[in-house]
Amino acid sequence: MDITGKLAEELGIRKAQAEAAVKLIDEGNTIPFIARYRKEVTGSLDDEVLRNLFDRLNYLRNLQEKKEQALAAIEEQGKLTEELRAAIEAAETLVVVEDLYRPYRPKRRTRATIAKEKGLEPLANVITLQMIKEPLEKEAEKYIDAEKEVHTAEEAIAGAKDILAEYISDEADYRIHIRDLTMKQGHITSTAKDPEKESVYEMYYDFDEPLAKMAGHRTLALNRGEAEKILTVKIEAPEEQILRYMEKQVITRENPYTTPVLKEVVEDSYHRLVAPAIEREIRNSLTETAEDGAIRVFGKNLEQLLMQPPIAGQVVLGWDPAFRTGCKLAVVDATGKVLDTEVIYPTAPQNKVEQAKAVLKKLISKYQVTLISLGNGTASRESEQIIVELLKEIPVKVQYIIVNEAGASVYSASKLATEEFPNFDVGQRSAASMARRLQDPLAELVKIDPKSIGVGQYQHDMNQKKLSEALGGVVEDCVNKVGVDLNTASASLLEYISGISKTIAKNIVAYREENGRFSSRSQLLKVAKLGPKAYEQCAGFMRINGGKNPLDSTGVHPESYEATRLVLEKLGYTMEDVESRNVEGISKKIKDYKKLAAEVEIGEITLRDIVKELEKPARDPRDDMPKPILRSDVLAMEDLTEGMVLKGTVRNVIDFGAFVDIGVHQDGLVHISQMSEKYIKHPLEVVSVGDVVDVKIMSVDLKKQRIQLTMKGL
Repeated sequence: MDITGKLAEELGIRKAQAEAAVKLIDEGNTIPFIARYRKEVTGSLDDEVLRNLFDRLNYLRNLQEKKEQALAAIEEQGKLTEELRAAIEAAETLVVVEDLYRPYRPKRRTRATIAKEKGLEPLANVITLQMIKEPLEKEAEKYIDAEKEVHTAEEAIAGAKDILAEYISDEADYRIHIRDLTMKQGHITSTAKDPEKESVYEMYYDFDEPLAKMAGHRTLALNRGEAEKILTVKIEAPEEQILRYMEKQVITRENPYTTPVLKEVVEDSYHRLVAPAIEREIRNSLTETAEDGAIRVFGKNLEQLLMQPPIAGQVVLGWDPAFRTGCKLAVVDATGKVLDTEVIYPTAPQNKVEQAKAVLKKLISKYQVTLISLGNGTASRESEQIIVELLKEIPVKVQYIIVNEAGASVYSASKLATEEFPNFDVGQRSAASMARRLQDPLAELVKIDPKSIGVGQYQHDMNQKKLSEALGGVVEDCVNKVGVDLNTASASLLEYISGISKTIAKNIVAYREENGRFSSRSQLLKVAKLGPKAYEQCAGFMRINGGKNPLDSTGVHPESYEATRLVLEKLGYTMEDVESRNVEGISKKIKDYKKLAAEVEIGEITLRDIVKELEKPARDPRDDMPKPILRSDVLAMEDLTEGMVLKGTVRNVIDFGAFVDIGVHQDGLVHISQMSEKYIKHPLEVVSVGDVVDVKIMSVDLKKQRIQLTMKGL
């Protein structure tokens, strides 16, 4: 199989690009490194295309391996024909390879193998030829053998039918056609095991959808309802059409003695062997497609969440709300260092509101707090009321924001949090996390398993390995896009940097603690287990401010330092100019990029990247993202009226819409049909997590705590 040719065709890139990317991957280069520093080689393939290429490369190599195994096994049996070899080599999916290999796969004992052991295969062959001129019972009498436990002609015929049923079910062409027919014309249905029982699956109590139109989120909902033993899910195939097709293939001549038998064989083969297998395969295929779609959406949401702009230079009070155990507070300075922690009890059952306000006023005044970061969990609504009252009572300007606290409890109880805050309890750690999530969402959220961040749907129902790998890739791409400060980054942030393992990340932190600040990127080579290959992969993503070489604070890779020095020299700049940020107009001085690139012996794409970096060193790509909405007043659900227009922040995007935080305790839903005047296939075409959008209230259901929003007609 020409794997690189196939990759190029599928991804819409040139074959040379696919070949270059595969070679770089095989040499042990990471996706972020290839995307950022090997643009010349790949023709500027971005990280998204490279991740897709990497996934498909693994699939196609696995497919190739399975083909080779199947061919070798069939050849060993002496049954490999040129026609079969060509069919296996041309197969484009693992399912088709399995279909073709099925007749030759070593079988466990089946009804057919038992019948073969009784010597009934020749009788099955006689029926297949459809040429006998006397009743089948007469022919079958020849096979009666008490020793082989064939006592009557009827038993002999039954055994022969079992052999034929298995032959038919093993025929690859039949399976491929039946699977295709079922997918195109079949339906998936579900019914309730107990129709009287109330559950979240009520819309699936009497559900019927064409397989061809089945939406991913519905597949995952049916799977969950079935797993929880609330729903019975079935696939309804176009049975009559399938049986007529099979009969046409199997019954080649009209014979009064064999035709009725073969009709029975076809029906048995389909109902007992083919249909259950195809139902399983289709359900698996629907689930896989749904999972891939859900993982893609989760990945996009996670990327948007991680890339939210940091709120720099503010002293933040993190607030982890609760009832009985009290609200935990943590004051964090502009660098993320925890200055103080407190517990207050303004909510039920204690309701010590005035005491809580006194503590808050003292903390705000003592540390010049400018922002309160409130978690959106239990008692968030009640805490918000108190914050709003407090802000009206104090002379200084303080704002607040509600942050999504998904995953905070997982982090607070983790080994990492215990190491970071050994003297804090879980509530204090959670409050510190609330504050830091606002100051630098990326640096804080990387400490949490991406699956626990709460911006997906059905994440617990899918292939966890696949989900972890995909989300890990998203985090890796985000961290490398932003880069990290080598002298302040935590081990949990460093381990996502290209080429850096968990162990090396810890070794970097240990080296820093022992030897003080890094003054140059090259010092990384002194870190235990960080060799030349890891250095090549990671160096460009590590930033050192105020180090020996000004280029260490930029995204210019050390392998290009000499070329960068020559570029600066030719254009009349020095390293001091880089340090004092005095190179802003450098691009205007370059008349011919191609000529200059040849003079300094680097590629033109690399030169353009270097110039971009010099003009805006270590520019944070998160600066382009929408800034979070800071609030100073509160709305209750009771305050909402139909037609009211509000600004909100997109908290989660799912297949059928988006949840938007409009400043009340409950996020509102904008259904996909209410997002745009024109038809859209997926909400991600219109919104992303973190977007600030205008929405209009359509309806408010206080009893069910539901808010319906629209983005149309604004």
